[in-house]
Amino acid sequence: MTMTPAQWEAISASLATLKERSPFYARKFGDIDLADITSPAQFSGLPFTDKADLRQAYPLGLAAVPDEKIVRIHSSSGTTGTPVIIPYTQRDIDDWACMFARCYQYAGLTPRDRVQITPGYGLWTAGIGFQAGAERLGAMAVPMGPGNTDKQLQMMIDLKSTVLCATSSYALLLAEEIERRGIGDQICLRKGIIGSERWGEKMRARIASELGVELYDIYGLTEVYGPGIGINCRADSAMHIWADYVYLEVVDPVTGEPVPDGQVGEIVLTTLRKEGAPLVRFRTHDLSRVVPGPCECGSPHPRIDIITGRTDDMVKVKGVNMFPAQIEEVIRFTDGTSSEYQVMIDHLMGHDVLTLFFETAATGEEREQVERSLEAIFKAKIGMTPQAKGVSIGELPRSEKKTRRIFDNRY
Repeated sequence: MTMTPAQWEAISASLATLKERSPFYARKFGDIDLADITSPAQFSGLPFTDKADLRQAYPLGLAAVPDEKIVRIHSSSGTTGTPVIIPYTQRDIDDWACMFARCYQYAGLTPRDRVQITPGYGLWTAGIGFQAGAERLGAMAVPMGPGNTDKQLQMMIDLKSTVLCATSSYALLLAEEIERRGIGDQICLRKGIIGSERWGEKMRARIASELGVELYDIYGLTEVYGPGIGINCRADSAMHIWADYVYLEVVDPVTGEPVPDGQVGEIVLTTLRKEGAPLVRFRTHDLSRVVPGPCECGSPHPRIDIITGRTDDMVKVKGVNMFPAQIEEVIRFTDGTSSEYQVMIDHLMGHDVLTLFFETAATGEEREQVERSLEAIFKAKIGMTPQAKGVSIGELPRSEKKTRRIFDNRY
């Protein structure tokens, strides 16, 4: 991804004072004289920043401004280690709201929309980001937060909500519940803004069909403001990334070298305006590719494809590396399967065994045929044969947040 002159101007201005503003980067870059970084090519040689680096700065070691300029903090969940706390200045908050409002505009929202927000509030960035963007746009925010499906549906009907903001898991749960209750004719939704977890084509199609909405993928992560740094437009499924706020690189996850546009690699982001906790070459671990060429919508902002997975999502079974995106592709190509699946990996009698549970409306011999078909397609596309087990629609667990799909019981 070629750096624009405006991006380089912002980055070089930030580097000029970064060590003075940030004890974190003063330690990280050590003997590197940032004044010697005089070109984008030299910038691409700077060390990456990783989440492990950020954890070492807990609680407020990432701050690059005095305490009196910090107006809010957000935090990662900390489920896989020490949480990362990100401080925000007022300008950071305002910039984030502007980016989020732009996301809504790209999805076709207007001030006449009523935006039902189901992601969580609090330390997590999601709920408050969706709300701030709606308010900046001038739309009506309905800040429900997660859970309480009865109340969600009642408010959706009574307030005639036109936009649903949710994880894909909760959007599917609501869609199934609307169908089960037979209240589809009372629902006024026209758009779904979905984020926080990757989702396959079958799940996407089910949600769009059952809710009767246009769906949009919103992108972001806590370390880089939160959701709202990019979204797909009405012309394409690829997501525009706001190049006036972040600089995008895609690198080989093993070597760290840049990959050509169009080739899948790991997304690396550098913030261009962030004051509270600027990030330099932050490895997101998200896997995608730059979509080359201009978008039909005319936007100047670069595009990345739908996130295919994360570098830390990979599991290895019988010597075969696989990602959730590959499993979802198998589900998509297998006739008779629904969108929901769950993988159990066990070590039994000296051998690894992968069992793939999937939902299907098929029964009896027809279900057995779907199982054998899925096993064959899995073998052809991924390189090993699982034990495929079909279950009835709705039998696998649903989640109001993110759905865990792969359980590795070997360790």
